[in-house]
Amino acid sequence: MSFKNLGIIPEILKAVEHEGYDTPSPIQEQAIPVLLQQKDVLASAQTGTGKTAAFSIPIIQGLYQDQLPYEKKHIRALILAPTRELAEQIKDSFRGYSRHMGLRTEVIYGGVSQRSQEIALKKGVDILVATPGRLLDLINQGLVKLQFVKYLVLDEADHMLDMGFIKDVRKIVSYVKDMHQTMMFSATLPHEILSFANELLINPVRIEITPPEAMLDKIDHSLYFVTKKDKTNLLIDLLVNPKMESVLVFTRTKHGANKLVKELLAYGVKADAIHGNKSQNMRQKALNNFKAKRTRVLVATDIAARGIDVDDLSHVLNYDLPESPETYVHRIGRTGRAEKTGIAMSFCSQDEAHLLRAIEKTNKITIPVITEQPFHTTIRVDQTRNELKVIKAQRENGSKRGNTGRRKKSYSPDTNKNKNESPYQKAKSKKKYYDKYSKSKSSRKY
Repeated sequence: MSFKNLGIIPEILKAVEHEGYDTPSPIQEQAIPVLLQQKDVLASAQTGTGKTAAFSIPIIQGLYQDQLPYEKKHIRALILAPTRELAEQIKDSFRGYSRHMGLRTEVIYGGVSQRSQEIALKKGVDILVATPGRLLDLINQGLVKLQFVKYLVLDEADHMLDMGFIKDVRKIVSYVKDMHQTMMFSATLPHEILSFANELLINPVRIEITPPEAMLDKIDHSLYFVTKKDKTNLLIDLLVNPKMESVLVFTRTKHGANKLVKELLAYGVKADAIHGNKSQNMRQKALNNFKAKRTRVLVATDIAARGIDVDDLSHVLNYDLPESPETYVHRIGRTGRAEKTGIAMSFCSQDEAHLLRAIEKTNKITIPVITEQPFHTTIRVDQTRNELKVIKAQRENGSKRGNTGRRKKSYSPDTNKNKNESPYQKAKSKKKYYDKYSKSKSSRKY
């Protein structure tokens, strides 16, 4: 099937061809004809399946064919996205598919100056792409009116739920008139999303594309058992391979991302981080450098990675395993896009064993372990989280099997026989301790 068979007008077909597409993806093939009939849609589709075009093309066609007289441009299509990166990506898609059609698309999100967004809104906007927080701010300031909205899209609804945006979304939707077409796209459909869909959608057509198993089959998975302290060394050892041209690395925290980038740079690896604490300009610059292959490694947190769409991404690496099994699919879905194969690598330390077990059980996969690597260690995957907590507590208490629980007495510079020592005496005690420690350290063999 081609795009011509979907009922798309010539103006958009020309733009689609200009973008380099000739065959619709499954989500586009199923969603576009339904949306052109003005029906509400609840679609489950993974990242990289072409869902942005699936809702942007019908909206553009509907707006272009709308002959209602407007004295000035009003917001007639509103697309809500959870992150800035995704919002920018959606904006680019709308502008690409509506080229030469006289439709104006703008994007607003937090983390940047509001002034330029105010100016763009005053000029008139047909299609507005926004993150919920900044949009609600502008609505409260009286700078955005939504009474003319005819098309409403909630993209990556499950992630908006995870980020706590649903309350803001409900408030925003209350400003939209009743007679509009609503589209909800979500990678997963947990109970909360289904309940929310029942509030917003009227007799929706349910579309489900690319279950996780099908996407996972396209990707070459591998697992590395390694201690926490050796993870960076293992990553550097892997990066010796020139085939790892562009590597998207996931960490669990922003601090962890910054720390890893610092360590990689010290080894001469061109790396940068992208996470919520960075300004939008810095995030966009890091992403542009990565896309242009000026940066070899991009370290990201899960939230910041939403919307990252990089052509020919060679590897995705889970430096830290995700807390949620579903997130594993989202992460590795950054590679293996558009019917291409991809490579996903994961590091697992003992305290992440329960996360690995959940990933394999939920996604019905067994990830092969690479043992021929210099930092391989033995991991007990069958240990539960509670067992690991007990082991950790035992280590902290210094207790071992057959031990009475009594700990060896150790000297600390802050442990003084006489608690009433003067500051001078305390300083003197500390100096003796550190001199002794330094001497013992210098005599060690490495």
